[in-house]
Amino acid sequence: MKQRIELGLSTYGPMQHKTFEGALDSFFANEVPQIGGSRTLQELVGRFYPQTSHLRQGQIQWTAVHKLERASYGKRITQSRLTPVILDIVQSQDALDRAGGKRLREIKQDAVVRLFQQAYQQDGVLTNGDLAVLLKISPSTVSHYAREWEKTNGRYLPRRGVIHDIGPTLTHKRQIVRMIVLDGRKVEDVCRATDHSPEAAHRYLKGFKQVLLCHQKGFGVAEIAYAVKMSQRLVREYLDLVQELAHNNTALEALLRETPLQ
Repeated sequence: MKQRIELGLSTYGPMQHKTFEGALDSFFANEVPQIGGSRTLQELVGRFYPQTSHLRQGQIQWTAVHKLERASYGKRITQSRLTPVILDIVQSQDALDRAGGKRLREIKQDAVVRLFQQAYQQDGVLTNGDLAVLLKISPSTVSHYAREWEKTNGRYLPRRGVIHDIGPTLTHKRQIVRMIVLDGRKVEDVCRATDHSPEAAHRYLKGFKQVLLCHQKGFGVAEIAYAVKMSQRLVREYLDLVQELAHNNTALEALLRETPLQ
């Protein structure tokens, strides 16, 4: 029971602060800690309380973490930059799809994809927990729908775990490195396919190279994680990729030559 409660708090707790009051606290704490006043407050009111005439039927306003927010271990939602987004919870096409016999499961998956993408287009990133609340399904179901779509389409949805490198969605780092190193794809193409910045892709390459160098020196997983300040889970993923690329040493050698450590 305790574990279930802790999991619930971890998944849904941050949403208690994804409100106007939470955004207000975050804004003053991060943007203007020494300045206040009606102008700042009015600006936030306009952003987080838009006129209802701006919303179409089936739309809802939600508060997301800004896509440019820099995530770090232990950072709370109250310390994060938030931004309002308008989401199409229900579209007219949904009713047409149901009338046409489309499976409810497929309609929900379409909604998962749509909401992640809509938020990102408005400079926000949503979590599986956000969509679980909005669509009245479990976070694991949201994750399943997202992974299924990603596998079919060969690209990643802009979920917060992916964009900010947090949570259980770490495998995208391994995949991005694989696409660049093994498949020989250009960084720009990979970034477009995965909704990542070139800076992020180069950061993953740098991390992979650090793991590779430590591995060549005979370090174990725990030693590598400590040396490069990386989770043991991610180290293992990168080491799995090293083994996958072992048959193609030229690719690894090229990476060591062309990607300088900074």
